[in-house]
Amino acid sequence: MNNNSNLSIYFYTRATMNSLCSFFTLVLFFLCFVVSLSDSLNDGFNVELIHRDSSKSPFYHSTQNKYQHVSNALRRSINRVNHFYKDSLIKTPKSIVTPDNGEYLMSYSIGTPPFKLYGIVDTGSDIVWLQCKPCHHCYNQTSGMFDPSKSSSYKSIPCLSKTCKYVSDTQCTKRHSCEYTIQYGDQSRSQGDLVTETLTLDSTTGRTISFPKTVIGCGTQNTVSFHGQSSGIVGLGRGHVSLTTQLGSSISGKFSYCLVPMWSESNITSKLNFGHAAVVSGHGTVSTPLSNNPKEVFYYLTLEAISVGNERIKFRDPSRGSEEGNIIIDSGTTLTLLPTEIYINLESAVAKLVKLKRARDPNNILNLCYSIPSHKYNFPTITLHFKDADVKLASIGTFIEVADGIICFAFASTESGAIFGNLAQQNLLVGYDLVKKHVSFKSTDCTKLH
Repeated sequence: MNNNSNLSIYFYTRATMNSLCSFFTLVLFFLCFVVSLSDSLNDGFNVELIHRDSSKSPFYHSTQNKYQHVSNALRRSINRVNHFYKDSLIKTPKSIVTPDNGEYLMSYSIGTPPFKLYGIVDTGSDIVWLQCKPCHHCYNQTSGMFDPSKSSSYKSIPCLSKTCKYVSDTQCTKRHSCEYTIQYGDQSRSQGDLVTETLTLDSTTGRTISFPKTVIGCGTQNTVSFHGQSSGIVGLGRGHVSLTTQLGSSISGKFSYCLVPMWSESNITSKLNFGHAAVVSGHGTVSTPLSNNPKEVFYYLTLEAISVGNERIKFRDPSRGSEEGNIIIDSGTTLTLLPTEIYINLESAVAKLVKLKRARDPNNILNLCYSIPSHKYNFPTITLHFKDADVKLASIGTFIEVADGIICFAFASTESGAIFGNLAQQNLLVGYDLVKKHVSFKSTDCTKLH
């Protein structure tokens, strides 16, 4: 064999070895990635939950002061509950609130390569949807819009598939793919293709975690009243294709959050926890069962009574046909809303114990307000007596400063069904276990869980 042949064999062998090394390096990287992802999911993970009035929010208005932010949040809360139909809490499978009134956002990425978005987090919605190109009738989204043609992991769902049948209000297109429609309480809606895509979350540790073949709605006709950089909704409700349902066994059916006090001077954000990181346990933890109606999108709890000091007020919601599952726990509503008769009794009980000069809410939203010379007044403790769980509310969640020297009781009356709002959930670690079907509470300083 001549020297040229030997040289050819040498280079061929070396090239083959280099290829094999590259291949095994790629395999090793992939295995390490899988193990790393597995470890992340086993240990659980957290993502940032951004209040829409936070300086980190794309909705943030730097020209507005704290009290303008408070006023906006209160009005969004009232608008949100006003779109509950009187019989919808029992019958309709559709989402019945206005989506743009949600209070918290999270960033996530969609597609391959990942395209970053902001979505409004909503425990009252059962789907993840976003605006997609080409958008035929869409709201003005100032941030970039997702283009499915640039993603290698985008895949349509056939209209005869089980997934398409699981989702309410779907139909077949001329291309035999599945099309979704979600209508909201103000008659706005999102419509488009139901597809699978890779959804990627940025954990607070800096690690990204991807979930291939996540079912999402790619909206191309959206008449919702969104504006700005929000791309759509991240549904954490109880439906078949909500994010929490789809993550399912990978997060052991668990998620939780701890809401830091709103409009504080601190720039610390709340956290949304998944999997093992979402377990709520230890001294002071109490748990109450979730209402066991599989058709319900919302998370219903059973509230038996409310106490203020030594006075206990029995809870009964006339809009519900049963004592079970009579109040929604909701991340998207600021105020806690109660049936009128219950609210009147509660307000009276609070007024008996607060020895301050009465004042008027300049927003004309809240009814029980006081002039307060300092922030050191000890307001009475309000306890929600859920089934099997007594939850004491911190005063930062039951009273809110609406103007200089004016503080108001952060509850209101409604004829549309009771809601346990996010203001009252501040400094509570709230855990949802969708396997055991219960919600747990633990009094916690949420600013220190970082």
